[in-house]
This record gives sequence, C-alpha cells and structure tokens, in this order.
Amino acid sequence: MVALSKTGLTPLCQQLIAPATLPRPPAGQGLSVLSYNVLLPNSQDGWWNYKMYLPPLSPENEFVSTWEHRRSLLRERIGLIDADVVCFQEVSPLSFEQDFAFMAEEGYDGVELFRKGRFRPATFWKKDRVELVAPAQHKDRTMLTAFRILDREPSNSHNLNDVDTSTNAKTGRRRHGEAGDNEKSSKNWHVLNCHLQAGKQGGRRVRQIVEGVGAAVKLAKKLQEKDPSNINLVVCGDFNGGTECGAVQYLESGSIGPDFFEDGEQVSSKEKILPLSSPLIDVYCVDRDGKSAPPTLVVSELISIMIDDGNIETCFIDPEFSEGVMDRFKRIYNRFATLQCSDGSLQMDKADVEAWLTIINKKIGRGTEFRNAAKFMGWVEQTISEDSDNDGNKGEESKTNKKKSRPPIRIPNNGVLQFEDFIAVYRDELRQGKFWGIAWDLAQLGEPLQVNDIFGARYDRMYCSASLAPLAVIDTLCNKPCPNESEPSDHLPIAATFQICQLGK
Repeated sequence: MVALSKTGLTPLCQQLIAPATLPRPPAGQGLSVLSYNVLLPNSQDGWWNYKMYLPPLSPENEFVSTWEHRRSLLRERIGLIDADVVCFQEVSPLSFEQDFAFMAEEGYDGVELFRKGRFRPATFWKKDRVELVAPAQHKDRTMLTAFRILDREPSNSHNLNDVDTSTNAKTGRRRHGEAGDNEKSSKNWHVLNCHLQAGKQGGRRVRQIVEGVGAAVKLAKKLQEKDPSNINLVVCGDFNGGTECGAVQYLESGSIGPDFFEDGEQVSSKEKILPLSSPLIDVYCVDRDGKSAPPTLVVSELISIMIDDGNIETCFIDPEFSEGVMDRFKRIYNRFATLQCSDGSLQMDKADVEAWLTIINKKIGRGTEFRNAAKFMGWVEQTISEDSDNDGNKGEESKTNKKKSRPPIRIPNNGVLQFEDFIAVYRDELRQGKFWGIAWDLAQLGEPLQVNDIFGARYDRMYCSASLAPLAVIDTLCNKPCPNESEPSDHLPIAATFQICQLGK
C-alpha cells in the first residue's frame, strides 16, 4: 500500500532524484512523459555552443562541447528515465535524423518533427506502449500529439504494483489505482510539446499557449471525446519564463487579462479563458510540503556584473554595459588596434578585426559579430530583384535561386572599426540576450569577468489537467553552471508518470 495524498483520491507523488527511472502504473492505466531542451545539436549547426561553457574549456577538454560527447550523455539519461513519450525542444532540422538515430535503438520508433524553424520541437514515443490517434498538429512553437495507451505490459517496465487495486468486498467498487474498465484504459492522452518564444515577447508566449491548449480541446471534440473540457492533457516544455510569465499564469489561474503585465508590457488586450473545467496542475509543485521545485535552467549569473546597475529591465530595451565591462572592452580594443590615425589614435583595420574574430569565433565568416562588424566597416548588402530570375522566370524556384546566389558578406579591405562601433557590435549581442557569448569572448580575450554566483530558474515546466494525477517526478539537480562535462545542455530534463484520477469512485 502507498501513502495517499490529502484528498485520499490519489497516491502521494514521489519525488525521485536523478539518476532514476520513472515508475510505471499497471498496463494501460498511465503515461510517462520526459521533456528536455537539449541545446541545439552542434553536429552541423550550433557552432557557437562551445561559448556556452564558462569558463572556456581548455584545449584538452574541448571534446566536452562536441555533439558526440553531448549525445552520449543524452542517450544514457533518456534510456534510464524510460518514458513512454519524449518531448525535445531545440533540435536541428539539418541533422535531426543522424543526431537522434539512437532514439530508435532505445525503443522510440514513433517520431514527429516540427515543420519549420531553425530550433524545433520533436516528439518521440514507444509504439509498443502508445499509438497515435490523430495526425500531429503544428502551431506557433507548440506541437500537439494525441495517444491511446496500449493495454499490454512492456517487458522492461517498472510497475507501481504497491498501489492497492483490489475490490472492496462490501461496496463492490475498485480501490484507487485501477483504471476500472475498458473505457478508462482507452481514453486519449493529449501531449502538448512547447518551446515558447524567448525574450521580451510575453504577449506572443500567451498567444502560443492559448493556441496550443485550444488545439487540444478542438481535437478532443473532433475525436468525439465525452467531455472535451476535461481531457487528459499534459503540457510541457521550455516556457522561457517562470511565474512572472503570462503563459504560466494563464495555465495556473485559468485566465489572463489586460491587467497582467510582463516586462512592463500588457500581454493581452482582453481576457482569455482556459477552455478547460479547471486550471492545470503544476506537476512539480505536487506533494512537496511547501518546498520549492529545483531549477531547470542553471547558468552563470552574469546580468548583475554585465549590465549597468544590474537592472534586468533594461537588458532588451536600452542596454548599457557596466563600467567594469567597458574598461575590459577598452583594453581589448587597444590591444588589437594597429591602424595609426592622423590624430595619433589607433583604430582596428581589416587585419585587426579578423584577428579578433578568429579568436572568438574560431574562423572568419560566421556569427553576428562578424556580420555587424562588416556593416560598420562599410560593407553594403547588394539588392537582388524579387521580380524574376536571370531568365525572367517567377516563382518558388526563382526565390530559392536568389537566396543561394546572394553574395557573401565580406570585410572591406580599407574598412575601419572604430571603438564606438566595436561596442555597438557587443551591444547588439546584449540585446539578443547573449550574455554567455559576451562573457566567453571576454574570458578568451584575456579579460574574464569575476563570476561568483549561479542563476537558477524553472523555465522548463510540466502541467497536467485535473483528470490526471502525477504519481512520480524526477528532480535533476546541478550545483554548477550548465552545460558542463556531465550536463549536455543549459537546461535540465523534467519527467513524470501520470495516472487517470479516480474521482467519484
């Protein structure tokens, strides 16, 4: 017998500490889900991932940031957790099949890749445990899949057999923990995989989650489910925000209105109501006796030492570097600048800029630092006619050819990068939230920041509808900045096992 929650209707949710395997309810009666922002695979794309490792990796340890090493860590963890459904965020369409070929070897022979974007969600599932009941739905940075649980026991399952599923001799009713009848075991399960927009985009995040949940309700109606307002729904992924995020408030309170502000901006011009019978349940806040759930984003705390006055509100509006960072940039610029000007000052010419870019980006021709520096030094993008190709033909083929024939960006031979423009290059990095990239560059250029603290936040979240009860979650803990030699991403995974509630029994 397991301990019951305060309601007496569900067992207490177990908090397991990684490394751990999710327990499984009896066949056909529950679902386990893993959600993981894996950090863009750098087998073909994501060349900059080495900058996520602070302090910079030594030459003998650079293998830690390679996809081969990161993939081995991912595979080991995913295989151990052994979830029925795995929701990834931030996979690359350029190398997806090769990057995650190991998933089939781990038994995940069902897969759906989001249809567009450079950083895409993807959902995997084990066909011997669940089957897809409708085509996946692709929305704005959310992807919906609906499953039916197969009523058979996987050979490698870890059962919650300590839950009492006997029948009460006096009432004839089943005790908690048993699905009850074929209707319960054949109910659909909706899984919404989310990677909501990052940055100062609170309104868009709200629209994305509203659209995603709405799609699940509409699908339930299409599938002729008995009560579309009380569906079996799991919402998980990278929300790019915590409790201050309007998308989170919408799920947890059941509505969001014009009185809610995020980053100083209104996230909705009118009230939006969650189309479910009750708000969703934050799975990682169940049965914790007031204790906080662990952070899922664990990185170096850089904002307070990088931004003037440490004001986070200015990071994406009108950012200015702190005095300490500006002093570092001045020393770096002076070390690279060799071009003698008429007033006796030194500025960075093409060779100087290329030397700087080679150190931070390892080669010329990539990165926003390169593109912005080239523009400041006089490079002008050539205008290409959108009316026709060289043969006067119009259409998609012409558009594709124009894109491929766009001339490469080049640093002008006689170009000069002034100090103000050098700072502007990095200020643009700041506006994009690339604190980690700036910190890495400073360290690699001999001017490291004194980083003493860790920033931890629960950006990765998992919710379930009131029709479900979380039976177990896995807490993954880390006390140093991620990624690192044992963590392949800046995000930590979240995972849970669910069972249909026995309300009314």
